[in-house]
Amino acid sequence: MEKFEQIYQRASERKGGETALKRLLPKVRGARALGNTGDDRYLAEMTRCVFQAGFVWRVVNNKWDDFEDVFFGFPPEKIVMLSPDQIDRICQNPRIIRNRQKVLSIQHNARFLLDVAREHGGFGKFIGRWPAADLIGLFAYLKKFGSRLGGMTGQRVLRNMGKDTFVITADVGRCLQRAGLDISSNPVSKRELTLVQQAFNTWHEQSALPYSHISRICAYSLE
Repeated sequence: MEKFEQIYQRASERKGGETALKRLLPKVRGARALGNTGDDRYLAEMTRCVFQAGFVWRVVNNKWDDFEDVFFGFPPEKIVMLSPDQIDRICQNPRIIRNRQKVLSIQHNARFLLDVAREHGGFGKFIGRWPAADLIGLFAYLKKFGSRLGGMTGQRVLRNMGKDTFVITADVGRCLQRAGLDISSNPVSKRELTLVQQAFNTWHEQSALPYSHISRICAYSLE
């Protein structure tokens, strides 16, 4: 497999040097910061990413203050108490994007968050303790127990909240293929995801860089 140093050099050259490249890398938060973040912020980001999936992100972002208001700040303990009639009214509210299935996912994810928080002392603590060497296990967990959190949606939630994680975008997939991995352009099978995780583990050992940075550098390395 291609050495990460070669990928790094290509990305650096494309972005105008190491200093310019470093300015483009995502922020990574430690386990303590993740653990100190309220469950409401995790539910909010899950909701934002779910609504952005397959939709125009700008529209979701422009409506986001209304989303926060309609869902009173996304406290999961209040979201789970919404009655079917209240959910119906929310689904018809023009202040948000009226996609019923996505609205229903919010209550499901609120229950998911509360279940995890009860067991681990907070959803952020659970996320913060999950080892980066098994991110695909965390992706699978979100997909299995959350609602509409499979694929890049769950990965983006983690990245946006500051978890040190790779995101398998199309460009990252192409970089991995170019590096020699036997994967499809959209790796989803357990075999392919295991290969992806192993590649990132290897590059992390070679570079000592966070997984988030390695992922972004991979995307920037393509011509």
